[in-house]
Amino acid sequence: MPFIPHTPADVQTMLAAIGAPNLEALFDEIPPALRIGELPALPEALNELQVSRLLETRAADAPRPLCFLGAGAYEHHIPAAVWEIVGRGEFYSAYTPYQPEASQGTLQVLYEYQSMMAGLTAMDVSNASLYDGASALAEAVLMAVRANRKSKSKRILIPRALHPLYRRTVHAIVHNQGIESVELPYDSTGGHTPIEALASYAGQDFAALVIPQPNFLGVLEDVDALTDWAHRNQALAVAVVNPTALAVLKPPGEWSETGADIVCGDGQPLGSPLGSGGPYFGFLCCRRELVRQMPGRLVGRTVDLDGKPGFTLTLQAREQHIRRSKATSNICTNQGLMVTAATLYLSLLGPRGLEQVAAACHANARALVDRLTRVPGVSRAFARPVFHEAVLKLPRPAGEVLDGLLARGVLGGFDLSGEYPELGHALLVCATETRDETDLRRYAAALAEMV
Repeated sequence: MPFIPHTPADVQTMLAAIGAPNLEALFDEIPPALRIGELPALPEALNELQVSRLLETRAADAPRPLCFLGAGAYEHHIPAAVWEIVGRGEFYSAYTPYQPEASQGTLQVLYEYQSMMAGLTAMDVSNASLYDGASALAEAVLMAVRANRKSKSKRILIPRALHPLYRRTVHAIVHNQGIESVELPYDSTGGHTPIEALASYAGQDFAALVIPQPNFLGVLEDVDALTDWAHRNQALAVAVVNPTALAVLKPPGEWSETGADIVCGDGQPLGSPLGSGGPYFGFLCCRRELVRQMPGRLVGRTVDLDGKPGFTLTLQAREQHIRRSKATSNICTNQGLMVTAATLYLSLLGPRGLEQVAAACHANARALVDRLTRVPGVSRAFARPVFHEAVLKLPRPAGEVLDGLLARGVLGGFDLSGEYPELGHALLVCATETRDETDLRRYAAALAEMV
């Protein structure tokens, strides 16, 4: 916040209104033993001009390396119009649209977003929205356990090739509700979840099977076979997808003959900058039959008494967000600003533009892998098709290589040794449409120097 409008008189008026003698009294419930006391290492306070100069200097000194790091957050080009419009007061400071008569603009944006996401995923319904992709998957798991009337268990199958942070987030949110996550291995040659890995679970009671596309290792899964297996075994198919990839890949609603039941993921590629890790937003879509179990906001289109079109929150009351015992979710953060950016991003690009972005990402990733694997000692870890990320095997520890690349102005990828130590010296690299031939040559030259 660049400007704090409260004067000392304003502060005293507010304290008097709540009966507090001073600001310290607001925190008197904190035991003295837990208070930090003095902070002698803190420098003296700075005025506005000094703070601005300090931050500008630090920003200028920060390195701006070429980014080949993906692993769940991706550097895409965002048209200038997106955040120019999002920054307008009508969007930037709009409050929760509980009163439709005062929130038609916000509600229409959310309705348009839902329509686009439902079309992109080929599903019947989309909400708007959730906190991020990982918590969206946790909500999808909870939703699947509630909605699957054919299952009496609280068990779900989750591939190890799913994003490790997603797996940990799901466990943190659902395990205290008695839901068990059963991990599926990935194929050491292909990097995918083979249908054979499910053979020992056939006939057992599982509420859902999670299917990432592409998975965390960049590999494309055999989604039709996995969806078929889930439905044959009375489990719901929960898809975790990259929305950009859906411009060129079969959407989850068309997987196999029946389609996935629930679709979720992170919407960061749709107009949200990397921003040092956020904020991003989660999306969640489903089949019409499951809509009553869907958490988060749903905006519907209707007509008023005069026959004019209008928009309103539907299928859930405000108590969804404030009465824990009656809510389908207790995590109701809605990243409305990010969703607005996604709506504008998708509107400006259109279907053809998004397809061009996805195709450029795929082409650049292929070109990158081709260049890097010409470096002696560097090879692909998996033989299956990828979208815009791939795993490379290196002749020395990935952490050392990444340090050397960063010193040469290249953010080289994600070190997999911590999450997948069995892969050895392995590096996950990514290329989006923002990279060009010069960037690829620069990365290849820097990698050659390192290995």
